[in-house]
Amino acid sequence: MTTSGAEAPVRIDAFLAAAREATDGAIARALDEVLPRGARRLGEAVRYAVLGSGKRFRPALVLAAYETAGGRSPHIADLAAAVEIVHAYSLVHDDLPCMDNDDLRRGRPTVHRAFDVRFATVAGFAMVPVAAAAAVRGAALLGLPAPVTRRVLELLFRAAGAGGMIGGQVLDLAAGGRRLAPEALLEINALKTGALIAASVEIGAVAAGAAPEGCAVYRAYGEDVGEAFQIADDVLDLTATSDQLGKTPGKDAKLGKPTFPIVFGVEPARREAEHLAERAVAHLDGAAISSPLLAALARFVVARRL
Repeated sequence: MTTSGAEAPVRIDAFLAAAREATDGAIARALDEVLPRGARRLGEAVRYAVLGSGKRFRPALVLAAYETAGGRSPHIADLAAAVEIVHAYSLVHDDLPCMDNDDLRRGRPTVHRAFDVRFATVAGFAMVPVAAAAAVRGAALLGLPAPVTRRVLELLFRAAGAGGMIGGQVLDLAAGGRRLAPEALLEINALKTGALIAASVEIGAVAAGAAPEGCAVYRAYGEDVGEAFQIADDVLDLTATSDQLGKTPGKDAKLGKPTFPIVFGVEPARREAEHLAERAVAHLDGAAISSPLLAALARFVVARRL
């Protein structure tokens, strides 16, 4: 069997564009179904947050893992949409004045700047049940058995909670102004960013019916990709421009956050991200899982410039 790193090149831009189109359609359906009709201003804030520009990298991982594990239904896009809505909710709250206090996200004003802090806060909370509805809808359309549906929901919301994004945000806030060891930095990254990325990959595999031992391989791949993604993101925060990023660069340094490139240098950080991406691919190769697509996505993480 040909392993994941040895196949012909993948057109990653085309795949990401197709993943974005499918995900955005599913997001729009979820918003139409769940958002209250009478709360016009709230609906506008939620749509602004979720349907703006963005890489849709996490949904792309859901779709890629699903396809790799043998899934073929287009309804996987609804599960991908649920992941993206959770991610978008976290960005809304990360940008609030009480957190990172940022004015720019995805090339335009953050939600609390475009609306106000109250609407942004409530919009973030409102997006959580929308994500749940999208996940349940997707599971039903895919015909997933009840135990598999429960597993998908467990993966998604455990990654979003205190054992994932929220826990990582707490550690990130507490780390301000301190010099941390590499292990502590990687723990923050694993929770704040890596948990949802790892869950994205595992959700795709679970929905496709992968065996538990296979799902463990997909998760190991996702964990390393998540770490690589955050380190690469922190490098871009130091080296890219506002136009390239679509957000304010240099915020981590201004806030005194001990990110990997700030503590250890840009080049060591780049090397660590590259190492993690290749280790992610090695997990697949070691299990004889052939996926040029997942290999390309892992390498895209460290090669991207936005």
